[in-house]
Amino acid sequence: MRERLVEYEHDGVVLEGLLVVDDAAQNRRPGVLVAHAWGGRGDIEERTARRLAEHGYVGFAMDMYGKGVRGSSREENAALIAPFLENRASLQSRMTAAAKVLAGQDEVDSNRIAAIGYCFGGLCVLDLARTGADVRGVASIHGLFAQPDPPLGKTISAKVLALHGHEDPMVPPDAVAALEAELTEAGADWQIHVYGGTMHAFTNPKANDPEFGTVYSATAERRAWVTLENFLAEVLG
Repeated sequence: MRERLVEYEHDGVVLEGLLVVDDAAQNRRPGVLVAHAWGGRGDIEERTARRLAEHGYVGFAMDMYGKGVRGSSREENAALIAPFLENRASLQSRMTAAAKVLAGQDEVDSNRIAAIGYCFGGLCVLDLARTGADVRGVASIHGLFAQPDPPLGKTISAKVLALHGHEDPMVPPDAVAALEAELTEAGADWQIHVYGGTMHAFTNPKANDPEFGTVYSATAERRAWVTLENFLAEVLG
């Protein structure tokens, strides 16, 4: 595997993502954007990019906050995420910029791009799809579902997968039903997999705060990865 840091700029902010590719393959490969949780690009996203590269994709752990910007506490994370929740157009523009950066890499087949995201990143990839972006598919992993206000009202051409814990207090059942209705109205090819007895952040081994609603589940993580593999094979094959 070969890794390199990719520096890029959006709206005057210098950003830095990690790109991972398998040197053994000489042809251009599908690219998969990996959007991070609210703490910034970290171990989970970078590990996912490496795992995707092992499966024949180009993995790109992108950056929403700025080069070297990370949160180290719940308060810092909340402060980092707040501007994007308040200004969804800015969020969508930054996601579009990252997708273009990935598509422009020499190893990437620009016609076969997908995006996956964790927690806040799950919202980011859903918003990328909501813009009508020319990506094959997006997968939200224990992501947030809230629509932009006002809704964009665009046709969603990307296939959509959401992997969700039923006991996630940040995304209650009515939010799931609202996403289903939204995606149906937008003409999307969508699927939502709900894991019973599972809270938010179920793929994060460090998540162990039932009171906050974040608890790791090895079973849900395993099931989610198998579903994600099948989804990516379908949309990028």
